[in-house]
Amino acid sequence: MKLLLSDLRAKQVLYGEGGPPVPLLKVVLADGTLANALYRLQAWLARIGLAPLALVPHILNKWLNGCVIGVKSQFGPGFVLIHPIGVVINSSVRGGRNVWLESGVVIGENRGAFPRLGDDIFVGSGAKIIGGVQVGDGARVGANAVVLKDVPPGHTALGIPARNRPPR
Repeated sequence: MKLLLSDLRAKQVLYGEGGPPVPLLKVVLADGTLANALYRLQAWLARIGLAPLALVPHILNKWLNGCVIGVKSQFGPGFVLIHPIGVVINSSVRGGRNVWLESGVVIGENRGAFPRLGDDIFVGSGAKIIGGVQVGDGARVGANAVVLKDVPPGHTALGIPARNRPPR
């Protein structure tokens, strides 16, 4: 419950950027919140040793929200699915705190190697992060970018294949 509340607070910050504060009720009713809650439930069930039961919220997330998040994937507090449709995350993926994902994001394994995402990461719509890459703290991944190499902290990855741009 604590992790889900931190996710909702992070979403509240995201929605309130550049404007007046956003009520928590609006965040609870927003797109992606159910997907976040089902992910946190499946992760909790897996963590306490009830992985087979964790498949229930996993399947519900696929049916209701159009996203597939591996039962054993791990994200820190502040994980936000802005729009969950088309999001696919492998079970081996690890992410830090405040990881924000748009729609259509794929974070996947390749030949046994899987991505690791740092803290304060934003991934744009349709982006793909594949294989044993590290996305550093504060990095951004642009819409439709295909990340096959590490993204240094604070950099922005853009293009196909993605190239890193240093912070301004």
